[in-house]
Amino acid sequence: MKKRGLLIAALSLTSLAPATAFGQDQPWLSDRRFTVGPGYRVGDYELHPGVALEFGYDSNFFLRASEGDAPGDPVGAMRLRVTPSFSFSTLGPQRRAGGGASQAAPTAEFSGGLSVTYNEFFPVSGPQEGKDRMWQQRNVSGLFDVRLNILPTRPWSGVLYASVGRLIQATQEGVIRDDAPNDSYNRFTPNAGAELVWNPNGGLLDWRLGYNFAGTVFESNRFGGLTNIHHTFQTRGRWRFLPRSALLYDARVGIIHYLDPSEKTGSTPLRVQIGYNGLITKNFGALIMAGWGASFYDPSASETEETVQDFDSLIGQAEIRYFLTPNPSTDPQAASTTLSSVSLGFTRDFHDAYVGSYFERDRGYLKLTYFFGGRFVVIVDAGVGALVNPAINTPSLQENPWTDIRVDAAGFAEYRFKDAFGINTTLRYNTRISDNSFTIPGIGEDKLQWQQFEAYLGARWLM
Repeated sequence: MKKRGLLIAALSLTSLAPATAFGQDQPWLSDRRFTVGPGYRVGDYELHPGVALEFGYDSNFFLRASEGDAPGDPVGAMRLRVTPSFSFSTLGPQRRAGGGASQAAPTAEFSGGLSVTYNEFFPVSGPQEGKDRMWQQRNVSGLFDVRLNILPTRPWSGVLYASVGRLIQATQEGVIRDDAPNDSYNRFTPNAGAELVWNPNGGLLDWRLGYNFAGTVFESNRFGGLTNIHHTFQTRGRWRFLPRSALLYDARVGIIHYLDPSEKTGSTPLRVQIGYNGLITKNFGALIMAGWGASFYDPSASETEETVQDFDSLIGQAEIRYFLTPNPSTDPQAASTTLSSVSLGFTRDFHDAYVGSYFERDRGYLKLTYFFGGRFVVIVDAGVGALVNPAINTPSLQENPWTDIRVDAAGFAEYRFKDAFGINTTLRYNTRISDNSFTIPGIGEDKLQWQQFEAYLGARWLM
């Protein structure tokens, strides 16, 4: 039973590899530019409470294939989301300058935030067993994070950060059993790290040395074998050799360890890249990163050092960006955080898979970020790419190499009637195009193909 559960989870979670910039359901939670309003000043701190209410439709919460899938047919549901949030920070540059405080660079900058999302589902289509299970999917997700910048803008500085989140994901089966009433892929994601920064000569050279800890802890004992920890050691740098151009370097080595290595083995991924980031004109910018990646997996019980499947190939990113208004800054790194822009790019990288060893993703993408008058914002992120899977040779599954196509598109638009109130809409479409399926003992044929459409209308109060 345990191996069957791990295989189901591995297949479903692999299909949900991050594909868009929207790391969370609500885009404003993943980017603080859209999270906060005017806020309240309390001493040397800014406080930003907020709350969001959304109602919409989710066509396939369980991510089932459209027909012939052993877990069942898709289930569509209306979905209610309520998200209170609270963020805080030391005074920003505008308040420091306008409030009579010293304009000298602070010795420390502190920020953090907390958000909680309650989800309620109202099934409207699909088989009756799926509707019955959908009623049981109400849940609460959340994220808490803090960050401390020590001696910012000095030649030597440091960064400390930490976060913990709870991610919600149902199984394709929508499992609700007497012996496991809350069986799901729900998991906690603790994260923490530190970075030492050397920035001499007025910012022309920026070199960083850091460490990051990331964990994935599944709540269900059924999928506990996928619980893992990931250590990353990284050094990266930037040298501005022209006012609008910079050379980049990034090297990192990781250690991925599964607490129960009987079914899924760990690895030591290595990535090294060099590149260029620059403003060619005030309206055009370019980013090019290229290098090499290797995965170095430990062999499973049915593999040897010679037969284990490892990634060992080129990785990188290429992007061109057009700024809708001329960029007044000479810093290519800072330009994209304040201006409306359109970007076209391509990425190639590898990722740890929950079944087998790794999978490779080659994705082309188009991004649009548009601000108008401080009241209207539009964010669009769309992409299409190949998910390249090597041969799988594990005790529970033997499979030849195959390639699937992943298409994703997400859009968010918000209009603020006042500084602290806005209405918004979120649209999202995802699909995995695949002719492949696996036979799971006790369940049947599980198809890897699925598609999902989501649409929400909402309102936010934010300070």
